[in-house]
Amino acid sequence: MSEIFKNSPTFRLFKREPSFAGGVSSVLDLGATLQQYNNSATGNEADCDALKSDWQAVGNDLNNSIKMYEQELTKSI
Repeated sequence: MSEIFKNSPTFRLFKREPSFAGGVSSVLDLGATLQQYNNSATGNEADCDALKSDWQAVGNDLNNSIKMYEQELTKSI
């Protein structure tokens, strides 16, 4: 799995890395009892968590872009 995804704030939504055995067990899990993705008490809480995660991702992208720009700027001087 790429380090980009492991360090992503949205990657925490997944409990573990996907695997072949996990895929087979999810196909056989007809009652959907093995994995839960939304542990929020209300829809508003889930929306708030999703928005927070999205804005963290935007902030991380901006921060990385600024760092890359500064590195390029110092190379050209």
